[in-house]
Amino acid sequence: MASQPVLGVCYYPEHWDPAGWKRDADSMAALGLQRVRIGEFAWARVEPEPGQFDWNWLDEAVETLAGAGLEIMMGTPTATPPKWLVDRYPDVLAVDRHGRPRRFGSRRHYCLSSRSYAREAARITGAVAARYGRHPAITHWQTDNELGCHDTVRSYSSEAARAFRLWLQSRYGSIDTLNQAWGTVFWSQTYQSFDAVDLPCLTVTEPNPAHVMDFKRFSSDVLVAFNAMQVEIIRGHAPNVVILHNSMGHFFQFDHFELGKDLDTVGWDSYPLGFLDVGPYPKADKQDYLRQGHPDFAGFHHDLYARCGGGRFQVIEQQPGPVNWAHHNPAPLPGMVALWTLEAVAHGAEAVQYFRWRQVPIAQEQMHAGLERIDGTRAPGGEEAREAAEILKSLGPLPERGRADVALMVTYEGHWLFETQPQGQSWNYERMLLDWYGALRRKGLDVDVLAPGDDLSGYKLVMVPSLPFVDGEVLERFEQTGAHIVLGPRTFSRTPTGAIPPDLAPGSLQAVLGLKVLHSESLPVDHVEPARWSRDGTLAKAQIWIDHVDAQSAPLVQTESGAGLVYTAGRYAYVATVPDTALLDRMVAGLCDRAGIATLDLPKGLRMRRRGGLVFAMNYGAGPVRLPDGAIGTGDELIVGTAALPPGGVSIWRRTPGV
Repeated sequence: MASQPVLGVCYYPEHWDPAGWKRDADSMAALGLQRVRIGEFAWARVEPEPGQFDWNWLDEAVETLAGAGLEIMMGTPTATPPKWLVDRYPDVLAVDRHGRPRRFGSRRHYCLSSRSYAREAARITGAVAARYGRHPAITHWQTDNELGCHDTVRSYSSEAARAFRLWLQSRYGSIDTLNQAWGTVFWSQTYQSFDAVDLPCLTVTEPNPAHVMDFKRFSSDVLVAFNAMQVEIIRGHAPNVVILHNSMGHFFQFDHFELGKDLDTVGWDSYPLGFLDVGPYPKADKQDYLRQGHPDFAGFHHDLYARCGGGRFQVIEQQPGPVNWAHHNPAPLPGMVALWTLEAVAHGAEAVQYFRWRQVPIAQEQMHAGLERIDGTRAPGGEEAREAAEILKSLGPLPERGRADVALMVTYEGHWLFETQPQGQSWNYERMLLDWYGALRRKGLDVDVLAPGDDLSGYKLVMVPSLPFVDGEVLERFEQTGAHIVLGPRTFSRTPTGAIPPDLAPGSLQAVLGLKVLHSESLPVDHVEPARWSRDGTLAKAQIWIDHVDAQSAPLVQTESGAGLVYTAGRYAYVATVPDTALLDRMVAGLCDRAGIATLDLPKGLRMRRRGGLVFAMNYGAGPVRLPDGAIGTGDELIVGTAALPPGGVSIWRRTPGV
């Protein structure tokens, strides 16, 4: 089914004189914007005193925006509980891992386990939903805002301890079962009752990793339940709207696959420059893409959140200029705001909304750019939003995103394990995901992100950078598909309770891989083990991690000291190290050739994405690039840009039907 992507903006009418609201609304519509997000931080304005509501200003704002022909996304204001609420219910505040309360004065100052806060959050959600649930202009509702932001998934409060003990009792049934699962016989950690279990913080040295893992699972479950509570309330008052949440980039502290099950679609907040600065990228990449963002940051998250949203996603906040929260905050290269917009659409985004309409002169975000400057003049991002709107209008309705030939498997629970037991400071699962994803994208491939246990039917190649927990359902999926499966180090290296498998890693995969991991070692980030490809002697290298294996076949790549790095067994491959760019690129080329997947060698910084019959190319490089031979087929129609893309340039062409 074809659909027209929507462009929108985040707006805070409470920050501005009501006399200017109509001018703002008319300007938004004139710019080509169709949707406005409001309300997610307005609790203190809506309810300035307990039980005393002031709806007049918000009613007026809704009617003003609707009068300009704009549709509205209404947010529940639970990310910013007012001061009177915190004073009335002190247990609302979260506690950090050092036992210190996280106090009022910014945002997200609440504990997800607080019963008082659950009650108050349900009450305000119900009040807002009852007021606006059936307003014809309000087409979307957003729950809370950036759940977990500022390290707020895990609270160490007394309320969290109470809820954690109940969660453990439900999970294990008896304290003996918990003791067995956690291995509490070690260091005399045995518990006599669930009430005796504390939170895993303030211990002399590292706490029991099984204890930590269950606390992370619990914290994710509590967050997902908090979101589900709001969804249920909104649904009761607004049965025909789209309900979503705005997740974040580079954020793995809760399971977004589970979050998405309660939502109509998943949104996320895209800040390519901010996350390049604070993200797990090499220094050279941070320099090369300083004003563009890493070429795989946005694409990876579009594909991740599309999976979380059941095939649907939206960008709820798109960076429009310099941000205020990174270590360094450069301005985007000209063209990048439009590029980020069109790239999201290429990956299937139903909407892209810019944060924010106008730069605000007050408080914590006054240095964050908007589509307008503080004085009301149009900022560069606003002009590029207009350009993107014109291009999208010219393209007309677009087809849904189709299934790719290639998939990348992502595990949130695995990330928590690697965070708990990295076994080496250089081990970085998130960086591995981006590296493996980037290797596929550099070959011009579309990539679907999958969760463990997803159906693999129809895929030709499935890449699994690491999947630590032995999982029978996942193995069954591997066996059912005809896809080539590539597994990275530490895969199936833990039982579901976190122990090393009794028959060693990779557990039940040993039979299909024909190998067993005898021991593993982690290496300093600056240490490299020289290696070679057995076929032609080409140089390779091992870094960060090596699984030393006993294998039935000779390795394709081997270190000079004799450690095998890459093994194949039928349609399976096992990578026993963290592969660098060169090793990944050669592996992907060979695997695609074996799987019958056509590839392209893209110039540095160039990325492509297909949406139905349209192909989008985006140049993240600091210099001009040309599309490689074969990218545009005979008879294809170039409709935006040219075969030569300037920095920040986008080209779009329509493929010849049937080719």
